[in-house]
Amino acid sequence: MAYRNKTYIAFDGDNDMQYYRVMTAWASNKFIDFDFYDAHELNYSHDWAQTESIKRQLHERLENSKLFILLIGNSTKRLTRFVEYEVETAMRMKLPIICVNLNGNRQMDSLSPDWFGEYPRVYVSFKEKIIKHAMDNWPTDRNCLYGRGSYYYNDNVYSSLGIGRWE
Repeated sequence: MAYRNKTYIAFDGDNDMQYYRVMTAWASNKFIDFDFYDAHELNYSHDWAQTESIKRQLHERLENSKLFILLIGNSTKRLTRFVEYEVETAMRMKLPIICVNLNGNRQMDSLSPDWFGEYPRVYVSFKEKIIKHAMDNWPTDRNCLYGRGSYYYNDNVYSSLGIGRWE
């Protein structure tokens, strides 16, 4: 049995890698209160590897994860080869899911993939403080509102974290 202490971050490696890199930079900056153990440090998949080999490595990372974060960009819903597999595996493993909208939206929107069904997940914008809040509090947080099969934080939570309405 794996020790689950990692955070698994799924994203479009071709278009959204810079957002993942920003999150790892936040975590390595001693002046920013943002930290996580990155599941991607367990093993490395190569683009030239076979699909089943890559999926085995992704599964191993997920087995060691306590939390799943999906970075949602313009092309995420079309990524059925690996990202959809990662989401489905996270749901089978009953991991808490945080969906991070890279476009700044605070709720589920038209860019969100429809892979979740009724599985509970919370949507946040790509801001360090609200992502950290969700990492620390989801899914037990009662400050979430329910909307269209998903959860999201109300404006008061963002305000309490110093995030303005149009940030």
